[in-house]
Amino acid sequence: MRSESNLEKVLEKGEFAVTGELGPPKGNDLELVKKKIGLLKGNVDAVNITDNQTAVVRMSSIATSKILIDEGLEPVMQMVVRDRNRIAIQSDIFGATALGIKNMLCLSGDHQTFGNQPDAKNVFDIDSIQLIDGVRRLRDEKKFFGTDEDIEGEVKLFIGAAFNPFAEPYEYRPYRLKKKVQAGANFVQSQCIYDMKMFKEFMKVACDLGLDEKCHIMAGVTPLKNAGMTKYMAKNVPGIIIPDEIVKRMSDVPKEKAAEEGIKICVEQIQELREIKGVHGIHLMAIEWEEKVHEILTQAKLLPRPVV
Repeated sequence: MRSESNLEKVLEKGEFAVTGELGPPKGNDLELVKKKIGLLKGNVDAVNITDNQTAVVRMSSIATSKILIDEGLEPVMQMVVRDRNRIAIQSDIFGATALGIKNMLCLSGDHQTFGNQPDAKNVFDIDSIQLIDGVRRLRDEKKFFGTDEDIEGEVKLFIGAAFNPFAEPYEYRPYRLKKKVQAGANFVQSQCIYDMKMFKEFMKVACDLGLDEKCHIMAGVTPLKNAGMTKYMAKNVPGIIIPDEIVKRMSDVPKEKAAEEGIKICVEQIQELREIKGVHGIHLMAIEWEEKVHEILTQAKLLPRPVV
């Protein structure tokens, strides 16, 4: 075991894993965090804590992760390279693991011009693949990034990465994922999936490359709330492809039935994903809709979660 985290144990045991997501507040309101924890606890194996997602200033992912630990829920701490150089990255990793954080997701981060501090300077001292390799080096070799100097102590982390099968050029995506696996990713989570045909084609290549045997692949799902959200995402969100038939399904139901239909589609997607070779779990991103997580996972027959 690399970290002895619950998520690692679930995946290594061969169970179909479920992770959730929690976006920290745009401030220090502890009660907002605890409310989301209450909705997720008992429903998922671990919870991603986003790191200033969409470049909007939020409560620290490290601090939020520690709050989850104190409340009995396991975090997956996200870390982006947008805001930190390699000195700050390693310092934060030492602090996070000292606090008991056992899972880390390595990301590039959205460009700062998308957020609420567009004039901020980005860093990007290293990229996400270099971050994965650096964390692996801290853990497995007990060496600082790019040096032969030994660290003091022991870094135990289950290393994660993100991947997007729906970004152009599509044919390159499995090979970019391969680079992350070679760098040291133990598990990977995808962008939210709506185009199952396209994802199956991606997974066929990924499995041919043997990536499903070298890391745990988790498929991202996001329930659709209404027709407006569906149309907006289909038209405006880069890296997300929503087939016309799903847009039509969400548009054809009465407004008061839209949420129910979105959950039904999400459950159908989860059931289909469970049948795809190489998919070891799902990453359920119920964006500011955490109250529906239990309902979705109940309908998908993924509760109760395994005790390992």
